[in-house]
Amino acid sequence: MVYDFDTPVVRRGTGCYKWDEAAYDDLIPLWVADMDFATAPAIVEALRKRVEHGVFGYTLVPPSYYEAIQSWFRRRHGWTIERDWIQYTSGVVPALSVLVKAFTQPGDKVIVQTPVYNCFFSSIRNNGCEVLENSLLCEVGDTLRYTIDFADLEQKARDPRAKMLILCNPHNPAGRVWTREELLRIDRICKENDVMVVSDEIHNELTYGGRRYVPYGTVSQMEGCVVCTSPSKSFNTAGLQIANIVCKDPSWRQRIDRAINQNEVCDVNPFGVVALQAAYNEGEPWLDELCSYIHQNYLALCRFLAAELPTLKVAPLEGTYLVWIDIRALGVSSDELARRFLQDAHVQVNSGTMYGHRDGEGFIRLNIACPRSQLMEGLRRMAEVIASPGR
Repeated sequence: MVYDFDTPVVRRGTGCYKWDEAAYDDLIPLWVADMDFATAPAIVEALRKRVEHGVFGYTLVPPSYYEAIQSWFRRRHGWTIERDWIQYTSGVVPALSVLVKAFTQPGDKVIVQTPVYNCFFSSIRNNGCEVLENSLLCEVGDTLRYTIDFADLEQKARDPRAKMLILCNPHNPAGRVWTREELLRIDRICKENDVMVVSDEIHNELTYGGRRYVPYGTVSQMEGCVVCTSPSKSFNTAGLQIANIVCKDPSWRQRIDRAINQNEVCDVNPFGVVALQAAYNEGEPWLDELCSYIHQNYLALCRFLAAELPTLKVAPLEGTYLVWIDIRALGVSSDELARRFLQDAHVQVNSGTMYGHRDGEGFIRLNIACPRSQLMEGLRRMAEVIASPGR
């Protein structure tokens, strides 16, 4: 490999939320969804040049920014995006809040497919709307397999108060990369019932095992939907705060622009603008090696659990770097096991209840985007805690 993902990068003491939030000096954090890898060298170099300029005032987003986005999605995913469709903002979560504000009224219902990223719930509720859960179907065999309950989705979409579906594509935390056929069924159901689709595609580049991310915009022809993208997960630049809302309808874009300004997320920082262009113009070789490394981490985790903790079941990781693990055979709650891992092993994981209590209880989520030695040490400690229930 050309790039080094094995050598640890010291993040403790840098004001890092993931590492510095806990008091333990030997903490292994497998929770917050950022990576413990340095970003692509091309991004570092572009940022270095920008820092050397020395002035960091309000930023004018240049034409080259939009060209980088258009080129990336066209050549890598076969998705043609018009320049006018792109509206920048500070992050995908602010974008979701903006879209709920722009296209719903307090009291409306917004469909989510649980278990799902926890900020979906807050973006909906903070705008006075009601969460409507379309629980994913969990098939349990040697592994887990999540699929969409389309019959339930149709029923929920027929609710006259249901105005929007927030789709997670690829899905966090279930690890699914939705197929074109699945997305087509979602598109048909939502269009038939006049339910707008907002597709969060922040994990779009992180796919494995031959799975290919399908942009929702290529399925819907950008009708009845808005798509949110960002390089932040794929290139580990979340702190630079840059994301894009892709919308075809000019009248919808006016509503989005008004909500962006109402939410005061219309300004972005110069480093995010520079980093996005470097990522999309020069970062592809690094990204391809990153995905290969993360996939090997996933395979190593599966081998470890099969040998040491065979009662735990793992959802196949088709996309993201977040592994969803069924702990129900242990007879302990998700919150309690996460507490014990942190207190007794100094390993921090996410309790599944964060992603919807009904569908997340009995599961934990692990972030495996870290050097393999760090991951394996975390797993070893976790196994010791499970082997010593009275510890």
